[in-house]
Amino acid sequence: MGKRILGLDPGLATLGFGAISFSPPADARSAPSLVALDYGVIQTTAKQAMGDRLVTIYDDLHELLDHVQPDIVVIEKFFFYRMGNTILVAQARGVVMLVLGQYGHTAMEFTPAQVKQAITGYGNADKHQVQEAVARELNLSTIPRPDDAADALALAIAGSMQLDD
Repeated sequence: MGKRILGLDPGLATLGFGAISFSPPADARSAPSLVALDYGVIQTTAKQAMGDRLVTIYDDLHELLDHVQPDIVVIEKFFFYRMGNTILVAQARGVVMLVLGQYGHTAMEFTPAQVKQAITGYGNADKHQVQEAVARELNLSTIPRPDDAADALALAIAGSMQLDD
Protein backbone atom coordinates (compact mmCIF):
# COMPACT_ATOMS: atom_id res chain seq x y z
CA MET A 1 0.00 0.00 0.00
CA GLY A 2 1.30 3.46 -0.88
CA LYS A 3 2.17 6.21 1.57
CA ARG A 4 2.23 9.98 1.28
CA ILE A 5 5.38 11.41 2.82
CA LEU A 6 5.82 15.10 3.58
CA GLY A 7 9.31 16.51 4.08
CA LEU A 8 9.71 19.81 5.94
CA ASP A 9 12.85 21.97 6.01
CA PRO A 10 12.11 24.47 8.81
CA GLY A 11 13.04 28.11 8.58
CA LEU A 12 11.55 31.44 9.57
CA ALA A 13 11.97 33.30 6.27
CA THR A 14 11.59 30.19 4.12
CA LEU A 15 10.14 26.85 5.16
CA GLY A 16 10.57 24.24 2.45
CA PHE A 17 8.07 21.47 1.85
CA GLY A 18 8.06 18.46 -0.42
CA ALA A 19 5.40 15.78 -0.71
CA ILE A 20 5.97 12.43 -2.39
CA SER A 21 4.11 9.19 -2.78
CA PHE A 22 5.90 5.97 -1.94
CA SER A 23 4.83 2.57 -3.21
CA PRO A 24 6.79 -0.47 -2.07
CA PRO A 25 8.46 -2.71 -4.65
CA ALA A 26 6.16 -5.14 -6.40
CA ASP A 27 8.72 -7.93 -5.92
CA ALA A 28 12.28 -8.49 -4.71
CA ARG A 29 13.74 -7.51 -8.09
CA SER A 30 12.05 -4.13 -8.41
CA ALA A 31 12.61 -0.79 -6.73
CA PRO A 32 10.06 1.21 -4.78
CA SER A 33 8.13 3.85 -6.69
CA LEU A 34 8.63 7.49 -5.70
CA VAL A 35 6.56 10.29 -7.24
CA ALA A 36 6.68 14.00 -6.45
CA LEU A 37 3.20 15.21 -5.51
CA ASP A 38 3.90 18.84 -4.58
CA TYR A 39 6.75 21.02 -3.41
CA GLY A 40 7.45 24.64 -2.64
CA VAL A 41 7.95 27.02 0.25
CA ILE A 42 6.10 28.91 2.93
CA GLN A 43 7.62 32.39 3.10
CA THR A 44 7.59 35.25 5.54
CA THR A 45 9.35 38.59 5.30
CA ALA A 46 11.58 40.42 7.74
CA LYS A 47 9.16 43.37 7.47
CA GLN A 48 6.50 41.34 9.29
CA ALA A 49 6.35 41.32 13.07
CA MET A 50 7.68 38.09 14.58
CA GLY A 51 4.24 37.03 15.78
CA ASP A 52 2.78 37.60 12.31
CA ARG A 53 5.53 35.51 10.73
CA LEU A 54 4.82 32.61 13.08
CA VAL A 55 1.06 32.91 12.41
CA THR A 56 1.75 32.73 8.66
CA ILE A 57 3.73 29.51 9.16
CA TYR A 58 1.00 28.13 11.43
CA ASP A 59 -1.84 28.92 9.02
CA ASP A 60 -0.02 27.88 5.85
CA LEU A 61 1.15 24.61 7.40
CA HIS A 62 -2.43 23.79 8.39
CA GLU A 63 -3.48 24.36 4.77
CA LEU A 64 -0.58 22.24 3.51
CA LEU A 65 -1.40 19.32 5.81
CA ASP A 66 -5.08 19.49 4.80
CA HIS A 67 -4.01 19.47 1.12
CA VAL A 68 -1.34 16.74 1.26
CA GLN A 69 -2.86 14.55 4.00
CA PRO A 70 0.47 12.83 4.69
CA ASP A 71 0.84 9.44 6.29
CA ILE A 72 4.38 10.29 7.40
CA VAL A 73 6.15 13.59 8.08
CA VAL A 74 9.93 13.98 7.99
CA ILE A 75 11.66 17.06 9.36
CA GLU A 76 15.26 18.20 9.44
CA LYS A 77 16.77 17.60 12.86
CA PHE A 78 17.82 20.85 14.42
CA PHE A 79 21.48 21.68 14.69
CA PHE A 80 23.22 24.94 15.47
CA TYR A 81 24.24 27.65 13.04
CA ARG A 82 24.87 31.23 14.12
CA MET A 83 23.25 31.97 17.47
CA GLY A 84 20.85 34.64 16.12
CA ASN A 85 19.70 32.38 13.28
CA THR A 86 19.39 29.40 15.60
CA ILE A 87 16.82 31.15 17.78
CA LEU A 88 14.75 32.23 14.76
CA VAL A 89 14.77 28.75 13.23
CA ALA A 90 13.92 27.22 16.63
CA GLN A 91 10.85 29.46 16.92
CA ALA A 92 9.64 28.44 13.45
CA ARG A 93 10.39 24.77 14.19
CA GLY A 94 8.36 25.03 17.40
CA VAL A 95 5.34 26.18 15.39
CA VAL A 96 5.88 23.29 12.95
CA MET A 97 6.02 20.77 15.81
CA LEU A 98 2.86 22.30 17.35
CA VAL A 99 0.91 21.97 14.11
CA LEU A 100 2.15 18.41 13.57
CA GLY A 101 1.03 17.57 17.11
CA GLN A 102 -2.40 19.03 16.40
CA TYR A 103 -2.68 16.63 13.46
CA GLY A 104 -1.41 13.68 15.48
CA HIS A 105 1.85 13.36 13.54
CA THR A 106 5.12 12.37 15.13
CA ALA A 107 7.84 13.42 12.74
CA MET A 108 10.81 11.32 11.66
CA GLU A 109 13.93 13.44 12.12
CA PHE A 110 17.15 13.37 10.12
CA THR A 111 20.29 15.49 10.33
CA PRO A 112 21.55 17.01 7.09
CA ALA A 113 24.41 14.46 7.04
CA GLN A 114 21.94 11.57 7.39
CA VAL A 115 19.88 12.90 4.47
CA LYS A 116 23.00 13.32 2.32
CA GLN A 117 24.12 9.78 3.16
CA ALA A 118 20.70 8.34 2.33
CA ILE A 119 20.24 10.28 -0.91
CA THR A 120 23.79 10.25 -2.35
CA GLY A 121 25.61 7.57 -0.35
CA TYR A 122 28.00 10.24 0.93
CA GLY A 123 27.36 12.16 4.16
CA ASN A 124 29.43 15.17 3.05
CA ALA A 125 27.80 15.58 -0.37
CA ASP A 126 27.39 19.15 -1.53
CA LYS A 127 24.04 20.82 -2.11
CA HIS A 128 24.15 20.34 -5.89
CA GLN A 129 24.86 16.60 -5.55
CA VAL A 130 21.82 16.26 -3.27
CA GLN A 131 19.63 18.26 -5.65
CA GLU A 132 20.70 16.10 -8.60
CA ALA A 133 19.94 12.96 -6.61
CA VAL A 134 16.47 14.30 -5.72
CA ALA A 135 15.71 14.98 -9.39
CA ARG A 136 16.98 11.53 -10.36
CA GLU A 137 15.07 9.65 -7.61
CA LEU A 138 11.82 11.42 -8.52
CA ASN A 139 12.36 11.30 -12.31
CA LEU A 140 12.18 15.10 -12.57
CA SER A 141 13.53 16.77 -15.70
CA THR A 142 14.99 19.66 -13.68
CA ILE A 143 16.28 20.23 -10.17
CA PRO A 144 13.40 21.39 -7.94
CA ARG A 145 13.52 25.06 -6.96
CA PRO A 146 13.88 26.84 -4.66
CA ASP A 147 16.65 25.06 -2.74
CA ASP A 148 14.50 24.76 0.40
CA ALA A 149 11.89 22.77 -1.55
CA ALA A 150 14.58 20.45 -2.92
CA ASP A 151 15.88 19.96 0.63
CA ALA A 152 12.37 19.07 1.80
CA LEU A 153 11.99 16.54 -1.02
CA ALA A 154 15.35 15.04 0.01
CA LEU A 155 14.00 14.65 3.54
CA ALA A 156 10.88 12.90 2.21
CA ILE A 157 13.00 10.54 0.10
CA ALA A 158 15.22 9.75 3.11
CA GLY A 159 12.06 8.97 5.08
CA SER A 160 10.86 6.62 2.33
CA MET A 161 14.08 4.65 2.61
CA GLN A 162 13.15 3.81 6.19
CA LEU A 163 9.98 2.19 4.87
CA ASP A 164 11.94 0.10 2.40
CA ASP A 165 13.86 -1.74 5.13
